[in-house]
Amino acid sequence: MQVIELRIPEDRIGVLIGKEGEIKKAIEEKTGCKIKVRSKAGLVTIEGEDAIGFLKARDVINAVAHGFSPEVAMKLLEEFNVLEIIDLTDYVPNNALQRVKGRIIGKEGKVRKTIEEMLNVNISIYDKTVAIIGDPEAANAAREAVLMLVEGAQHSTVQRFLERKRRDLKLRSYDWHDIL
Repeated sequence: MQVIELRIPEDRIGVLIGKEGEIKKAIEEKTGCKIKVRSKAGLVTIEGEDAIGFLKARDVINAVAHGFSPEVAMKLLEEFNVLEIIDLTDYVPNNALQRVKGRIIGKEGKVRKTIEEMLNVNISIYDKTVAIIGDPEAANAAREAVLMLVEGAQHSTVQRFLERKRRDLKLRSYDWHDIL
């Protein structure tokens, strides 16, 4: 039996539980894990026998804790999706966080939306982190794009990088379809 305790932000606990506990119940049913939420402490305990279900429950709860809606977080229950979390404080000082988050989001959310659409990923920018959900290669490419923005790359440079990555990912998916 695996057991883990996660701390999640107070404002995300209600989202995790859902109306009448429906989200928490859905995660428990789909992963075979038991989830206990201590709202006042902001602690979530996950218990599970099945290692894969346990890890998926942990990832879904982490995704909700990092700003994703439960519907998007549930994509992690699909076979090939992963959760990537970038802690921006590892790359920039606190006084530059707002500016860097603004670069990642872009005017009216355009940059974030471009990354999401070109790589077929979901991105959440919450508190001091950027979280990404998608298949491993696309999530890794999105991580690279975000880090390019954090390091000050021009948006046009990131756009070209995304176009190249999208082309590479499409070519790889054709290769697999030919084999299968």
